[in-house]
Amino acid sequence: MTTREAVAFGPRLIGSPCGTLRAAVLVKPTRAIEQARPLPGEPGAIYARALEAHRVLVDTLAYFGVETVVFEPHAEDPYEAAVVDAAIVFEDGALMARPSAMSRRAEADRLEAEFARIDVPLAGHIAAPGLLDGGDVLLAGETAYVGKTARGNDLGRDGLRAVARAHGYRTVDVSVDASVPSLRAVASVVAKDTVVLAADRVDASAFAGLKRIELERGEELAAGLCVLGERHVIADTRYRTSLKRLRKAGIAVEAIDLYDFAKVGLTPSVLVLSLKRD
Repeated sequence: MTTREAVAFGPRLIGSPCGTLRAAVLVKPTRAIEQARPLPGEPGAIYARALEAHRVLVDTLAYFGVETVVFEPHAEDPYEAAVVDAAIVFEDGALMARPSAMSRRAEADRLEAEFARIDVPLAGHIAAPGLLDGGDVLLAGETAYVGKTARGNDLGRDGLRAVARAHGYRTVDVSVDASVPSLRAVASVVAKDTVVLAADRVDASAFAGLKRIELERGEELAAGLCVLGERHVIADTRYRTSLKRLRKAGIAVEAIDLYDFAKVGLTPSVLVLSLKRD
């Protein structure tokens, strides 16, 4: 484990899902990322470049005042850097997920052990035979949007609903196209009243009541943003058309090169697990 500085965790973790990001957890990529199947039309990821890009991501977070806890990878799963799949963080504790991929099941257990070391309280577990990837859960205001994908099952989603309800969230199911990696790869809530999404890859009607910034076909993964605060995000620099659209809509965008993650469907939104927000 490496840390930027000592992070003090108390009873209030995620005060507001779009509030200013104060602390986050990341997991370094493993060399096995080179074995991940690239998205159609993309070349394979290169480990050295992914590692450097991850360092730039951590430095960018630090520049904007985010205290980071960076864990070393423990397995040879190419997607271990997608730390959000292992947990969903609420105001007073983290719900440990149960990833759908057998090769990633131990990630939640390892993250739980690390949470114990840094005093992050737990809000519960998704128990077997339930399956749920944290990347399919998106919190906004008092709503938990739950992606209906093949990566989870009804038992896992029911478990999430029960814990979310106990934390004051209503839940809304969201249909997601089978071609995308996760709900959070194609939808991000960037303000209390605004969602960015790939309209032809996710059911936009599920976000009724929110203003929608819809991104064009071919740049669907540009919607997978790391939200630094209200209308302030980290995005992958390769999606230039979408970045222009976001900025035109009044979103402050910090663009960095995360191409070697994008090649295999990993977006800024899944590389950074928020632990504290105002």
